[in-house]
Amino acid sequence: MSGSGSAPRTRPKNRKAQIAAAAAEAFSERGYHAVGIDEIAAKVGISGPALYRHFPTKYALFVYTVNNLTQALLDASDPAVHGNDDPREQLNSTMVGVIRATIENRRRGGLYRWEGRYLVDEDREQLREGMRTLNLRIAGPLAAVRPELDPADVELIAPAVLSVIASITGHRSALSAKQIESLILAACWSVIGVELPVGAKDSGKKAAPERKPGLARTSKREVLLQEAVLLFDQRGYHDVSIEEIGAAAGINASSVYRHFASKADLLAAAFYRASDRLTMTLGSALAESETPLAAVETLAKMYVEVSFGRSELLAVYFAEIGSLPDRSRTELRNIQRLNVEEWAHLCVEARPELTIVQARFLVHAALGLVFDIGRIVHFSSENSAQARVEKLLTATLLG
Repeated sequence: MSGSGSAPRTRPKNRKAQIAAAAAEAFSERGYHAVGIDEIAAKVGISGPALYRHFPTKYALFVYTVNNLTQALLDASDPAVHGNDDPREQLNSTMVGVIRATIENRRRGGLYRWEGRYLVDEDREQLREGMRTLNLRIAGPLAAVRPELDPADVELIAPAVLSVIASITGHRSALSAKQIESLILAACWSVIGVELPVGAKDSGKKAAPERKPGLARTSKREVLLQEAVLLFDQRGYHDVSIEEIGAAAGINASSVYRHFASKADLLAAAFYRASDRLTMTLGSALAESETPLAAVETLAKMYVEVSFGRSELLAVYFAEIGSLPDRSRTELRNIQRLNVEEWAHLCVEARPELTIVQARFLVHAALGLVFDIGRIVHFSSENSAQARVEKLLTATLLG
């Protein structure tokens, strides 16, 4: 009988964009390896095979989402939009554009911050080139606004500004878009106005700092944990096997299981170790300080020292939480929140004009900045490098 059947379903014209948006959020939240094609397809309301009509592989979808986010940031900072005879106005307009794009893509920001390591060489270089361009669009007018700065200072302050902006994507504290924009823009200007200590002069390419070997650990559990953290930092959790961790520690894979039930348990142990260090740092700073302002300054100094001393542990702590089992991830996120909350209350006591939610945003910005700028200076053991990062941290928190 004619006309009795259902009308054929039509594919939405924006289906590819829907898939990319769902994938970007999932990859950013939980990491490239932890997310499956069927999960992404289900979010969009289609089957896995239907998704493959738009993207031939998960990797192709991943690259597409990374490039989309990078292009959004480049479009937001386009000199054709923000060009101005007044460099201060140009810098402000550019930062506002990047802040707005970051707010709009808040749930996808981990893509370029943490997941770029899963790109193959050509795609990774394209991402880096995009980030270099973005950095130059801040550095150019910044150098004009502060012509007295040494080029090395500009090369540190410009990425610090971008780090403060990117921090919006690393947490879910709630403010309106306008409030976030105002708060983060003010923090960026605080970073721009910082007076950095004189840095050590160098020539040519910076080398990674040499670590003193010290005395060897005798506990196999500690050796395994240390080697696992180093490997997770270098290659990412999912690309490291138990066999490789055991080999690095000088034991076979079966012996690893005498100390840790699984690779996930090793990762969780690393997180608890990092959390303990940060909690102890907070307690020490409070014990040594008589005023909230002094506590923030002391905490900044101690946090930078701890972060630079075990940068690989910090890197894993920031980058791999999505790789933890659900139970451990929930527990550790709660520990992280408690530490952030302590920092935030100190900031409010030091700066009564802030609300606790505003302070949380600034704390996340400051903690992320230490890692981002630490990578740029290769977590150098030189006092001047740490002092410069400490200044950037305190400027973010205290204005």
